[in-house]
Amino acid sequence: MTEQATGAHHPQPRPRSGGQHSAPVEHVTGAQSLIRSLEEVGVDTVFGIPGGTILPAYDPLMDSQRVRHVLVRHEQGAGHAATGYAQATGKVGVCMATSGPGATNLVTPIADANMDSVPLVAITGQVVSKAIGTDAFQEADIVGISMPITKHSFLVTKAEDIPRTIAEAFHIASTGRPGPVLVDIPKDVLQTRTTFSWPPQTDLPGYRPVTKPHAKQIREAAKLITGARRPVLYVGGGVLKAGATAELKVLAELTGAPVTTTLMALGAFPDSHPQHVGMPGMHGSVTAVTALQKADLIVALGARFDDRVTGKLDSFAPYAKIVHADIDPAEIGKNREADVPIVGDAREVLADLIQAVQKEHDEGRRGDHTAWWSDLNRWRETYPLGYETPEDGSLSPQAVIERIGQLAPDDTIFAAGVGQHQMWAAHFIQYEKPATWLNSGGAGTMGYAVPAAMGAKAGQPGRTVWAIDGDGCFQMTNQELTTCALNNIPIKVAIINNGALGMVRQWQTLFYNQRYSNTVLHSGPDGPTGPSAGTRVPDFVKLAEAMGCHSIRCERPEDLDKVIEEANAINDRPVVVDFIVHEDAMVWPMVAAGTSNDEVMAARGVRPDFGDSDQD
Repeated sequence: MTEQATGAHHPQPRPRSGGQHSAPVEHVTGAQSLIRSLEEVGVDTVFGIPGGTILPAYDPLMDSQRVRHVLVRHEQGAGHAATGYAQATGKVGVCMATSGPGATNLVTPIADANMDSVPLVAITGQVVSKAIGTDAFQEADIVGISMPITKHSFLVTKAEDIPRTIAEAFHIASTGRPGPVLVDIPKDVLQTRTTFSWPPQTDLPGYRPVTKPHAKQIREAAKLITGARRPVLYVGGGVLKAGATAELKVLAELTGAPVTTTLMALGAFPDSHPQHVGMPGMHGSVTAVTALQKADLIVALGARFDDRVTGKLDSFAPYAKIVHADIDPAEIGKNREADVPIVGDAREVLADLIQAVQKEHDEGRRGDHTAWWSDLNRWRETYPLGYETPEDGSLSPQAVIERIGQLAPDDTIFAAGVGQHQMWAAHFIQYEKPATWLNSGGAGTMGYAVPAAMGAKAGQPGRTVWAIDGDGCFQMTNQELTTCALNNIPIKVAIINNGALGMVRQWQTLFYNQRYSNTVLHSGPDGPTGPSAGTRVPDFVKLAEAMGCHSIRCERPEDLDKVIEEANAINDRPVVVDFIVHEDAMVWPMVAAGTSNDEVMAARGVRPDFGDSDQD
């Protein structure tokens, strides 16, 4: 298989190791060497904010004809923008900050990128070498702070090491299991005179990612696949990272197995495909959750059996053998023991599995899944995703998100914050292609959507980008709308405004006797209790206008289509739509935290009846 899927991961150009022809030598400062190195590895966009220790790098950056710098309003915005850029383009995202608080403001997006395996390089300035360890002004040990949440962290101590360090950072970030790499450079190193030549010699003897799977493991997996009666392909974000969506479709159709795509893998397999049974997990579809529970074989591809998918781990998929393929050997067996572990790149694994399964078929071994699909289709028909329209005539948040998806132009990219709106966006927008869904899956970072959408639009300026955000998330990073307005990055933002921290409120409704402690956002403790009541603080329409955006408020279902079409038609500046929605809408299905997936609830008070408690 050689087809490259849209939005697939393409590693940055990297230098040769050893023995290359000599390159012309330039006499430069360390700062000039840094910018030249970024140009040579193919960087076209950097998100950042200058400050004292990184300032030497900003001077030659001004002269670069190949690197665009986007001046953000907060370093967290820079990090999430770099992540959104990487997720939308498949290239390495780059952010830059000064020392101390500038660097520590990058910690959250670095941790976020680490959890979601996003290729990111964060470049930070550091106090001068002699001052390191003295508690100098704006000093923070960002290498030490970031070590647990990066693939690797570099402290550059010599200006001549800058090209090699940048080359190695981009190679590490973009290969194997992608992830964030930090490069910390003291101010005096940036100011020192040095030489620059490209490509540099790199030396990473301890870094040898295994990409080609072991043939014996592939054969064992193929035998299990063709012998299974109730197989499930459990697809994670690694399939997207590997650019393996075309291969996935071939394997799925070859085996006839149902496919479930995690929150991080939406778009890896078309939602409309008849074999797609939905998203698994705490708020997954009943069919996807139950398929995993009743499967006799789970083929996990670039997924990590995280707690949001498995529920109570010791009761997860009790009848299933496990084939677990992942490029990161540390993930295999971490949460669920694998019967057939396969270390390798998802694209290579899938390509080899296709050949091995075809060989099994040629030799007359083919699974009969007729009864399995009868069950799956019955569950799909009985427990489809859905929602109730509010009786008071107010806007349903699910309907808002569903119509945004239906009216969006082809190839629209959707970025979501974290919470109820994130789950509704996962359920009620159709994802047919890779790199059309961006979200903070592992870390669950509020404030992700607006800057990630900004980064995605910067990387894919020809495509429409919608940020689906909650009123809580929006208030964490909305200042980046100013960045968008001033840098011609016309994203569209839908604020799903229920006046509360919606997902936390849902838990308070279900588990805390409706005691809504500190989840009301729109008023003080003695103020009105509905998002459309009283004075709106803040008034999102006025706030967006103040930041240079076109802003609209939508409160009535009959205005929904007109407002969305107005937003889609404006492409010369950012658009913000304040959708005032019913505050009591909930996300269903749901598996309560710490419980078994067998206890999935299709809706409030509705436990599915599968009519078959016995398994063989």
